[in-house]
Amino acid sequence: MNIVLNLLETTVTNQHNENKQLPKLIVILGQTASGKTDWSLHLAKKFNGEIISADSRQIFKKMNIGTAKTPGEWRWGGFKKAYYVNDIAHYLIDFLDPGKYFTSAEFHDQSIKYAKLIHKKNKIPFVVGGTGLYIQALVDNFKMPRIAPNKKLRRSFEEKSVEELLELLKQIDPISAEIIDVKNKRRIIRALEVSILSGEPFSSQQKIGEPLFNILQIGIKKEKEELHKNIERRIDEMVKQGIVKEIEGLLKQSYSWDLPSMSGVGYRQFRDHIEGKESLEKALDKLKKETKHFAKKQMTWFKRDQRICWTEKLEDAEKLVKDFLSK
Repeated sequence: MNIVLNLLETTVTNQHNENKQLPKLIVILGQTASGKTDWSLHLAKKFNGEIISADSRQIFKKMNIGTAKTPGEWRWGGFKKAYYVNDIAHYLIDFLDPGKYFTSAEFHDQSIKYAKLIHKKNKIPFVVGGTGLYIQALVDNFKMPRIAPNKKLRRSFEEKSVEELLELLKQIDPISAEIIDVKNKRRIIRALEVSILSGEPFSSQQKIGEPLFNILQIGIKKEKEELHKNIERRIDEMVKQGIVKEIEGLLKQSYSWDLPSMSGVGYRQFRDHIEGKESLEKALDKLKKETKHFAKKQMTWFKRDQRICWTEKLEDAEKLVKDFLSK
């Protein structure tokens, strides 16, 4: 028994030492409206960093208000164009047409590419966002399914109810059916699509790969009451900025409610109002309620990862980054 324990301890120590030799990468994560943008801009500026966005909603162009995207500008930074906020280059933000799809596997590949690019510029990559699957795909170097979306198959699934799709998933991939968000129809469809087109269950295709970076994960911890106030304040501000006009403009450009971009939090909640079925006040109440629920789900996801260093203060995060980079 002691021999086995010693071998395990040696293996863990070796892995830790190997990770120390890898290029460094810092993750700033947290729930929606927790303050990730402000923290990341401060830390990236202080520690000579550039930012890779890990937000599955802010990837879309033309969708600024509903995604709470920080205003910035596109400009050249070396040989690549980047989205600049306060003179800090951002990648994987504001780049995709709302009619297109972007998978977690694509985020995995693109985020690694940009992290390596940032290192070549002798800067530190900061991965910032609240999309748990994106972050885990990068941190654990997931070997993910390379199955392109199939429009014909998706259309046939869209006609079915969530209950019907879940029943089908239970037959094809019971493990995914057990852990998947049963209210997220798009995610259920993706699990079915990958399982059917690849010929093997979606759950068996996400495997952890060899570490590519030495990673520090910092989570922003907010009290529930404060977070809820931030969410309500942000949503009230969205109305002043013209969220309804933004959505109406997208609909005029033939972006349908069924698209991933339009079916997310911040957009789908206004459908009944725009179609004249309910008041703006009801739409806002719905959005506030669903955003709070979304924030709760984000924390449930993040709590599974014991490697995350949670902190309430920016000064503490700054110290964590300083110590991490000095080792």
